[in-house]
Amino acid sequence: MTDKARISAGRKPLQWHQLLPFASDSGVRAAGIILCTMGAQISSLAVGTMSVFALIKWTFLVLAILGTISSTIFLILALVGALHYLRARRSDEGAQVSLLPPVSVLKPVHGLEPALRENIESFFLQDYPDYEILVAAAEENDAALEVVREVCARYPRVPSRVLVTGEPPWPNPPAYAFHRMTAISQHEILVTSDSDVYVAPNYLREVVAPLLDKKNGLVTCLYRGKNIGGFWSALDAIGMSVEMTAGVLVANLLEGMKFALGPTIAVRKDALEKIGGYPAVGDYFSNDFAIGNFVARAGYHVILSRHVIDHVVPHMTFRRMWERQVRWAKGTRYSRPKGHVGTGLIFAMPYGILGFVSAALLGFPRLGMAMLGAALLNRLLECWIVGWKVVRDPQARKAAWLYPVRDIFGFLVWCASYLSRRTVWRDSRYQLLEGGRIVLRESGAKK
Repeated sequence: MTDKARISAGRKPLQWHQLLPFASDSGVRAAGIILCTMGAQISSLAVGTMSVFALIKWTFLVLAILGTISSTIFLILALVGALHYLRARRSDEGAQVSLLPPVSVLKPVHGLEPALRENIESFFLQDYPDYEILVAAAEENDAALEVVREVCARYPRVPSRVLVTGEPPWPNPPAYAFHRMTAISQHEILVTSDSDVYVAPNYLREVVAPLLDKKNGLVTCLYRGKNIGGFWSALDAIGMSVEMTAGVLVANLLEGMKFALGPTIAVRKDALEKIGGYPAVGDYFSNDFAIGNFVARAGYHVILSRHVIDHVVPHMTFRRMWERQVRWAKGTRYSRPKGHVGTGLIFAMPYGILGFVSAALLGFPRLGMAMLGAALLNRLLECWIVGWKVVRDPQARKAAWLYPVRDIFGFLVWCASYLSRRTVWRDSRYQLLEGGRIVLRESGAKK
């Protein structure tokens, strides 16, 4: 026998777990026990000897595993989408635009909201050469108008006008307000914004610049939730900063922007006219989604701006926050029905909890702990990368634990969005129709 043959004969066969440098003997034995137990249970299922209760537990475990896989895939897509967005934003930051066109800022108001004065004032402090501000309310006695007029008087250098539109004849009141303000606007570029939005001085410069390219018909912005309330408001705000943003980043990565986000929409009048103006979206619940979708269908590019704005979240009770979240979820359900079904697969914590419970009941506590830990890590990573690195929400860094809680709540909201077709918006009741349209059932003005 040669020396080489002697050495070969003296070697022991290599075991599979020896190929894994960090695998311990106890870990290998635990994995073997789990696999054997699972095999036995599956065999009993095949021959029909498994109890109904055991079948339910196994069904829940399989569902939890599939949900863990799908939420992990979504996390990866969100992280890639965040990297794609940040790279595009850095490449745009070097571009200097010297000739900026005049702009009309359109802002509907409804009631005396917290921080309304600061929000309105931020639009009068823009570092922009030429713009006007138009504000509309449905009624002359709207409490918001007193604040608006006071702010307008404080900044006479910025042309501004206040319009009272009367009771809107369309199901969507903001769309009607935008329509009325557009009719008296002076400029060819419109920037629409909600009353609960606060912006930085460079806001107009950054959202208007892409519209200098005639191929771009509309620009919209990401936003972070700015909590000025308590715990329930914090859950609402962190959902804006992370859950909403992650969905937008993934959509932008996979198919480009085919919709708009209501807190800010900058649109050219020629693109707006091509889709039929605001009357075309007057009976849509999510008119922001609809206008962006229609502009994209008309052949224009919809651009996701590098600018991020603050969406102010006031103090909320649980009920108010729940109703608002369910209302928004129902709007998505009818605007993007297929995408909304898929949303049920992106949550991590519900599947982690389900996996923890079902695995423990089946005798696999370590597997359950691993699934729960993976879900928690998933949400913390998404919160930090999307909420802090992308939209710079300080709560995403200081109170990241909020997002796993919000993830559980978001799943319950998603489930509740399928329970009825009706919703309450402001003081009115609506019924949602297929395609995203709404029918007014009871107006608050008539109560």
